Amino acid sequence: MIAQTDMIVIGVFVGALLCLACLGLLLNGGASRRKHHRYDGLRRKWTADATGSEDGASLLRGGQEMRFGTLLLRFMPRSHMLRHRLAKAGIALSPGRYALINLAVGLAIGGAAKMVFHMPLMLALLIGIAGGLGLPHWVVAQMTRRRLKRFIQLFPEAIDLMVRGIRSGLPISETMASIGQEMADPVGTEFRHITDAVKLGQSIDEAMWDVASRLETPEFKFFVISLSVQRETGGNLAETLENLSEVLRRRLQMQLKIKAMSSEAKASAYIIGSLPFIMFAILMIMNHDYIMTLFIDPRGMIVLGIGLAMILIGAMVMAKMVRFEI
Repeated sequence: MIAQTDMIVIGVFVGALLCLACLGLLLNGGASRRKHHRYDGLRRKWTADATGSEDGASLLRGGQEMRFGTLLLRFMPRSHMLRHRLAKAGIALSPGRYALINLAVGLAIGGAAKMVFHMPLMLALLIGIAGGLGLPHWVVAQMTRRRLKRFIQLFPEAIDLMVRGIRSGLPISETMASIGQEMADPVGTEFRHITDAVKLGQSIDEAMWDVASRLETPEFKFFVISLSVQRETGGNLAETLENLSEVLRRRLQMQLKIKAMSSEAKASAYIIGSLPFIMFAILMIMNHDYIMTLFIDPRGMIVLGIGLAMILIGAMVMAKMVRFEI
């Protein structure tokens, strides 16, 4: 009876993964037959904002987003925040596709927990839900962090390029267009968004504040505020931007100095935090039946949950101690 139940569970997991794989191939095939320009993306975005609903946005996307992804999207709370988070990370995914990825990852992790580690069905289901929600969320957070770090590193160079363009007599719009063409991503991408928005009739202030709200970095907000204040009060814009570039470079130097000073504490936190998992892997190799008691016996599950909760609390405390805001 137990073997038959396991076979049913395995069949359900494998069938669901095959269905998701087929849907993914169909989605990629449909997307590869269409080449969308930035104008189309901006038009869809603005029209979706004007309609104020996900239904209007899905109508404009047409066949790009699958009906199954749209159905998942309807059950997702605050999908606009997820869309904003994906755009901040520079990921060209709709929330519906992101929901499909969550489901596929959850099924894969839950199936591995059941088939490889022979965990109870309810525990494998809980692990699959946690992995399906947590792993893509962590990946998006890491991509966002790297993208913003790259933006902060390149942004002073973009401001210097703007200063040289202004001193040579170019207007602001032309200097931003040159930044979008000459600077690497993500700085070039964001300035191309500003240029495209201005070409389509949006004011330059609104376009910059849209990018600032998506990036949520103090450095770019400083830049937008400096341009807004200079436009209202007047003055030497090139000198203002040059001073801002110097301030941003000093800010970046301070961040690197803090990172160097806290590197020893971070290394200690990594070592201490990884020791329980290293010992768990060693015991799993040396005595598999002994360590599997933690997953089979209810008392072992309780102990394992308490231990993971304590490790998580300790990691959060150590991360808070070595993090400094400038």
